[in-house]
Amino acid sequence: MKRTVVVDAGVLTLHFIADPRVEKYSDDVDDGRISGYISSVNLAEFYYKTCQKLGRQTADIRYYQIKRTRLQSVQDNDSTRSAGLEKCRQPFSLSLADCFAIALAKREEAMLLTTDRELSGLREVEVKFFEV
Repeated sequence: MKRTVVVDAGVLTLHFIADPRVEKYSDDVDDGRISGYISSVNLAEFYYKTCQKLGRQTADIRYYQIKRTRLQSVQDNDSTRSAGLEKCRQPFSLSLADCFAIALAKREEAMLLTTDRELSGLREVEVKFFEV
């Protein structure tokens, strides 16, 4: 079975600054060695944060660059319900976007790649935390 990862918005940011800690994962997804997923909510989070910090043009360019990769953006009813359930179960400190990433990682039996320290202590899914 092919290894699977789920990325959050922070990991995409690290990808665009060519952080060597995440490039191996990006290369493996692009080459088809591993499967990669992102929740549409996490992709929207990446877009708006990029837009706020670097402008709309940069956000648009990066968004479309991501869409041309093998990273699969997921948006469906099951994910929405599962993310809501995660938000119900998890501590109040987790964002709804974090809960979408958790739910997707659980569904895909994937390792969650994240820059959110709050997620590093999860027991339900394997987590790879990247210090920023």
